Amino acid sequence: QVQLVESGGGLVQAGGSLRLSCAASGSTFSSVAVGWFRQAPGKEREFVASISRAGVSTNYADSVKGRFTISRDNAKNTAYLQMNSLKPEDTAVYSCATEFRRFGGASTAIERYDNWGQGTQVTVSS
Repeated sequence: QVQLVESGGGLVQAGGSLRLSCAASGSTFSSVAVGWFRQAPGKEREFVASISRAGVSTNYADSVKGRFTISRDNAKNTAYLQMNSLKPEDTAVYSCATEFRRFGGASTAIERYDNWGQGTQVTVSS
C-alpha cells in the first residue's frame, strides 16, 4: 500500500500562495489517482482537487477553480497542490489520498479514496 506524507502547509496572509506536496512511498504511485481534500474546524471533509494516474485529467471544486492547481511527478512519486490567491476560508487541514484506477480519470467522491496521509495545516490570515 502506498504511504503518503503531506508537507508545505503553514501560515500565510490572504492573497498569498502555498505549495503543498504529497510524497508517496512504494512502487505503485503511477497506478493511482490522487486527490486533495480539506477539513475546516467544525466542518466535514470536502473535495478540493484530483488528478489522474498520468496527470492528464484533473478536477477541481468550484471554490478553488482558477486559484489552485494540482499536478504530479510520477518519477518523484509526488503530487502537488499549488494554491494561489488564498482566502481565509481556505483555512483547513489539507490531506492527500489515493484511489486505485485501472484506467484514467480521477474521482471527486471522498469514499472512492482509501489511502490517506496525515494532513498538513493551512492557515490564511485576513
